[in-house]
Amino acid sequence: MAKQSHLVRFNFTGGIISPGYLLQVLEAAEAARVKDVRFGLRQQLFLEVPYKEFDTFEQACREREVAFQLDQATPNITSSYPASGIFITDSWLTEGIYKDIFDTLAPSPKLKINICDSRQTFVPLFSGHINWVASQHPHYWHLYIRYPGQTESWRWPRLIYTNSIPAVSAALETPVIDHREPASLLSTPLDCISRDIDRELELPAFHLPYYEGFNRHNNQYWLGIYRRDEIFDVSFLKDMCSVCLETGIGQFYATPWKSVIIKNIEPAHRKLWDYVLGKHGINVRHAANELNWQVADHCEDSLILKRHIIRHFDTADVRTYGLCFNISLDAGKHHFGSIVIRRQENKHRSKLKYLQRYDILYTPDFNPNTHQLIPYRSEVLKEHLGPYIASLCRQYYEKGTEWNVLQEYVSGQKAVTVDISREKTVHQCPSCLTVYDDTTGDPERGVAAGTPASALPADYTCYICETPGKEFIPVTLSALAAPLT
Repeated sequence: MAKQSHLVRFNFTGGIISPGYLLQVLEAAEAARVKDVRFGLRQQLFLEVPYKEFDTFEQACREREVAFQLDQATPNITSSYPASGIFITDSWLTEGIYKDIFDTLAPSPKLKINICDSRQTFVPLFSGHINWVASQHPHYWHLYIRYPGQTESWRWPRLIYTNSIPAVSAALETPVIDHREPASLLSTPLDCISRDIDRELELPAFHLPYYEGFNRHNNQYWLGIYRRDEIFDVSFLKDMCSVCLETGIGQFYATPWKSVIIKNIEPAHRKLWDYVLGKHGINVRHAANELNWQVADHCEDSLILKRHIIRHFDTADVRTYGLCFNISLDAGKHHFGSIVIRRQENKHRSKLKYLQRYDILYTPDFNPNTHQLIPYRSEVLKEHLGPYIASLCRQYYEKGTEWNVLQEYVSGQKAVTVDISREKTVHQCPSCLTVYDDTTGDPERGVAAGTPASALPADYTCYICETPGKEFIPVTLSALAAPLT
């Protein structure tokens, strides 16, 4: 069937969306009879505007001073900014530093640029062409370069200072597009502040945080919204923007999982969000098996394949925690996935979809940020993908249990000096019996190790039942260890 619409793109630098700006975009879309939109892997927005309505859309955008892109669109600048403050809480890479970088980068880069915290796994580190990854040294960055059309990246031999990121990105753009050899790139004159690399970048073990539904954070909520068909109704997003504007939320975020995240929701405003979700029938809290997939933008065939495999996962009750899946129907594309399902291009490329064959591959350590792929099965029919991938998932867990963590933990506990540890005092929640130990603190919620219970923040609550920390009861470890009667 002939194409009947223009594909229009709006880039949101770093994934940051202004609700007021998006509302203008959505009103222009409505004027052109567009009823739904999609978010993309690089934190941008896509609209399909019918040819016959395009002049109306263009005029509506002009009136609202919103700029859109068509065929030769510039890539979006992707970042881990949406994870800041909820999935990353103790990094030198603050929201202010992100914004300083975004404000000084060239507004229309020709290459994909990633700005990422090294300690998170929510956003792919190396899916760009110029990939900036925060080092352990404040304000210094690793630089990884990936040539267009290739899957592997290589590291610049020095760390680059934050203020030099815009100049270095601009200077390397043309040489990278031209595929100049690394030796030639290294001779490119750069006016930048740098330092030696004294420690290798350590990739964190992959863990995809559950990014959907209402979630408590400190004394507020954040909300993640995912759509299994990737389609967001214009009317729903307009209501969402209105609630943000009414409640003082100045920005929300597009994620590389084609979802959106709204932070800083006050408890008193949650009822407004419940109303909007109910009004539009928006479901939240989908199964984790459905959330850990990277699927190409605007590819219905990939979505169909994803649904087919997920149905098998559900039926067979397959555990996929710690894994990420990628469906690649086009050769030469960069992948982000622990397990990659790739359609064969040269052999068995039948127009009859039931005759098409797929290869199943995986990364050596099942970390999706690594580029090397190991073949697992080849020439697999669609009907056999589910069982084979489930078998590969089991291989991942079997590898993870080769080291007996439980036995080592028990042995370590027995080695602790009893007369000291068992008399130590901790503080216990009276409602759900959760324990706060000042030795370890609660780093995930901003409480450093060594913080006594008496110095907990006034708004600190039990992370399970939200009982105020001031109500916790002192109790010795020996009392905790005593058998129940």
